[in-house]
Amino acid sequence: MEIEKAVMRQHKFFASGRTKDYAFRRIALLKLQAGIRKYEKDLIKALQKDLHKSKSEAYMAEIGLTLSELTYNLRHLARWMYPKYVHSSLLHFPAKSYVMPEPYGVTLIMAPWNYPVLLCLEPLISAIAAGNCVVLKPSAYAPTVSKVLKKMLTELYPEKYVLVIEGGREENQKLLDCRFDKIFFTGGAAVGKEVLQKAVKHITPVTLELGGKSPCIVDKTANIRLAAKRVAFGKILNSGQTCVAPDYLLLHENIKEPFLQCLEQEFIRMLGNEPLQNPDYPRIVNEKHYHRIMKLIQAENIRFGGYGNREDLQIAPTVLEDVTLDSLVMQEEIFGPILPVLTFQRREDVLGIIEHYEKPLACYLFTKDAKFKRWALKNISFGGGCINDTIMHIASSELGFGGVGASGMGSYHGKKGFECFSHEKSIVERGTWIDVPVRYQPYAKWKSFWIRKFLK
Repeated sequence: MEIEKAVMRQHKFFASGRTKDYAFRRIALLKLQAGIRKYEKDLIKALQKDLHKSKSEAYMAEIGLTLSELTYNLRHLARWMYPKYVHSSLLHFPAKSYVMPEPYGVTLIMAPWNYPVLLCLEPLISAIAAGNCVVLKPSAYAPTVSKVLKKMLTELYPEKYVLVIEGGREENQKLLDCRFDKIFFTGGAAVGKEVLQKAVKHITPVTLELGGKSPCIVDKTANIRLAAKRVAFGKILNSGQTCVAPDYLLLHENIKEPFLQCLEQEFIRMLGNEPLQNPDYPRIVNEKHYHRIMKLIQAENIRFGGYGNREDLQIAPTVLEDVTLDSLVMQEEIFGPILPVLTFQRREDVLGIIEHYEKPLACYLFTKDAKFKRWALKNISFGGGCINDTIMHIASSELGFGGVGASGMGSYHGKKGFECFSHEKSIVERGTWIDVPVRYQPYAKWKSFWIRKFLK
């Protein structure tokens, strides 16, 4: 009942119209910017405690990206709020036509544990910029970050505007039983389906940011050393607990051996000969996920790595050879520092392997072959990705981020985020100085003649 009452207070506050003003939105974003800077050290410490993230990774992959998104929104917000004028048909003469964005109302943002700062605050930025009230639900698997976020946001905003609800499954269910005007969920597909089912009750629009098995294709023309370096970065970032991490390698048969040799060298160069002793290497979020990932390694041919430390919940970067589509590691999204390797000879082999699974959230292609690049972009369906790199497409506010098919629906970041939390009203504003009579009864041949001229 307390959660329901709090949500109702937000509906009441939104109805006052205050959140729709440009000045209100801008001030709210500036407050968040100042709040993040004030609590930066606390957030970094919390990320270290919950996920063993280093200061550098915590800033680069969470706080820095959030501040960059804030800066981008502050720079462009006024222009995004303007009506967008479009061409008016002769059928409407005299008239002007335009699209006007308006906030949905009270929005629910449900965030995951793997990037508990970034994936709480980036959608929050978009929701505030679009003029909404927000209920934010951080993940219970990152409890220290959750507490810091609650403290910071409670200090910055009244709860009738931005409310943080902590807790686990019970709180999630209570929130999903409330009426919201928009739901934004980041997490796994199983919970995403539950969110969709709950949203049906109130016909609530939903954005789902999910995941899947994201392939990383390395062609025989690729720069092998650089490709190995960038693949290694994408896989050890947050110890592989990234929704857009390379999930498996598709290597051309001709470059398999030199590539895997380079990849092993890059893992060693980045983390040292003993990665579990590296103070900057993140850990697996909890014991349940540690055991799940270690089980995926069993009975596989380990090229290197393949061991972990249960006490510290860390797993060494691991490459698995001779993997098949029937292997256990190929049955689910890995979400850890494990890289299965498959090979191909023809590009049709690549498509057959990728289409064996649901459409992935990301796809990475390393090649110098322009024809192969064009073929891949035309034939492989995925949410987003990179050519000759990994991960970096999510670091641009100019590019929308989102999935397709089972990897998600809807996108955000930058203007796409503003649009994600906005409804676009389509308006035709007619002039009154003349009224062309062709559409009115009684119908006549001459009216039909002109209607056919206009509508074809």
